[in-house]
Amino acid sequence: MKMTTEEAFVKTLQMHGIDQAFGIIGSAMMPISDIFPDAGITFWDCAHEGSAGMMADGYTRATGRMSMMIAQNGPGITNFVTAVKTAYWNHTPLLLVTPQAANKTIGQGGFQEVEQMKLFADMVAYQEEVRDPSRIAETLNRVIMAAKRASAPAQINVPRDFWTQVIDIDLPQIVAFERPSGGDAAIARAADLLSSARFPVILNGAGVVLSDGGIEASMRLAERLDAPVCVGYQHNDAFPGGHPLFAGPLGYNGSKAAMELIAQADVVLALGTRLNPFSTLPGYGIDYWPKDAAIIQVDLNPDRIGLTKTVSVGIVGDAATVATRIRDALADTAGDEGRQDRRALIGDTKSRWAQQLSSMDHEDDDPGTTWNQRARADKPGWMSPRLAWRAIQSALPREAIISSDIGNNCAIGNAYPSFDEPRKYLAPGLFGPCGYGLPAIVGAKIGQPGVPVVGFAGDGAFGIACNELTAIGRSEWPAITMVVFRNYQWGAEKRNSTLWFDDNFVGTELDEGVSYAAIAQACGLQGVQAKGMAELTQALNTAITDQMQHGKTTLIEVLLNQELGEPFRRDAMKKPVRIAGINKDDMATAQV
Repeated sequence: MKMTTEEAFVKTLQMHGIDQAFGIIGSAMMPISDIFPDAGITFWDCAHEGSAGMMADGYTRATGRMSMMIAQNGPGITNFVTAVKTAYWNHTPLLLVTPQAANKTIGQGGFQEVEQMKLFADMVAYQEEVRDPSRIAETLNRVIMAAKRASAPAQINVPRDFWTQVIDIDLPQIVAFERPSGGDAAIARAADLLSSARFPVILNGAGVVLSDGGIEASMRLAERLDAPVCVGYQHNDAFPGGHPLFAGPLGYNGSKAAMELIAQADVVLALGTRLNPFSTLPGYGIDYWPKDAAIIQVDLNPDRIGLTKTVSVGIVGDAATVATRIRDALADTAGDEGRQDRRALIGDTKSRWAQQLSSMDHEDDDPGTTWNQRARADKPGWMSPRLAWRAIQSALPREAIISSDIGNNCAIGNAYPSFDEPRKYLAPGLFGPCGYGLPAIVGAKIGQPGVPVVGFAGDGAFGIACNELTAIGRSEWPAITMVVFRNYQWGAEKRNSTLWFDDNFVGTELDEGVSYAAIAQACGLQGVQAKGMAELTQALNTAITDQMQHGKTTLIEVLLNQELGEPFRRDAMKKPVRIAGINKDDMATAQV
């Protein structure tokens, strides 16, 4: 039938149920945004495109429903770069719509022109440019299906002079594929290894959260084997936190219980995980990854299998289906060897770690350094990050969705939250962008308006997304709660400086004259400061009540001492050696 190109575009979005768009308005997208209201599509006009992309990531991760990122061609689109790469490593299926400069003028260095396909080439699972107006629906349909199948962002590039064209087309067909369930031989080999294992351990990753029924299938397999279940870094919601077999997160500032248990494994089932470095690096001085264990790695993407660790069996498949097939193929005696001792050890190891975690009040200094000791002495009445996290845990609703930004104080909290359901923990992932915590939690609240949400960020990272406070106070935006850890420094970099650069703090100090609580108030939101544990717990309780019952957004500025946690990358840093020497007197006089 006859229709305009923008009608064909929007009708294809409707076919796929994509009804949420995030970005900033621009002339190159206005022909389609003009008909969004009639189509039932909500456009969330943000303060910055980078935050818009992270809102889309948060929305899709919290709901499992695809959303769309769109903005003006050129500088509007380039602002999406960080968010798209973040979504790529978070395995988030997003539609990236990039209106392009007109075909008539492209290549002439015209207004807001940039190579948008090259820009995102290694940040999306699939990309395609519309070659003719009559192919706009066909191309869009293919891009959306590619994003869903790869569970990653996919890009459609549309020359802006292709809008407002009349075309005669049939709308495309949606072709859905079953996810792979693993080869028979690989399933049998994995079942044999687990059946004869003395100490099997399961490591759940994001693929378990993304898989329909993945957590339930992994839980049934774990119970059949009495195998402890660890989760990958920043995937605390990949197994029920209250389950007796849950050991906690591996990696940076994770669970010592998980590390001690997986260190004893003779067989590890890595389920729905690419085994990223942060999920296997030493923590608390424990080099826990089992060197002699048989590793069974399950991932939808065959390119990820065996990429970071040597594997005994690789299985390309959906986490839920593969876990169920392995369980059905187990020998009758699977898990029997040492079952009672293993159960007792799991319980004892978890109990010891819980007691230790609840008693951890401060951060340790490395031998030869004294920063944390000095930080406590400088502000003796101020909370440490760990005291703040304990206060937060006292107020955080069990059903809440939380987001965490990158940075020292958020990372210190990695071991604390656990969840009963998936899609509850939003973290920036392995691309590690600052400025994720606020927009991600806003996106989550848009998708789950009846669920309490709380975002977390350090003051350095929050400064990057702070301008979204100017957007989210409008009446159509949902209320959220945001916690900002205020210690007036870039903590991760400062810890590096204390360890390897003799306290030479270059670029690590933030403005002590800034109050984020006051900025929130200036934006028409509620802004409060909290200085002690009881004050923080009360502030968070009140903020969540205001969010859920009164539709009010609150920013809680938590004043912390300047203690610093573990560095992110001991494996990547070392103390530098000066050879030739550097002297400021060698600087040449400026030439005019």
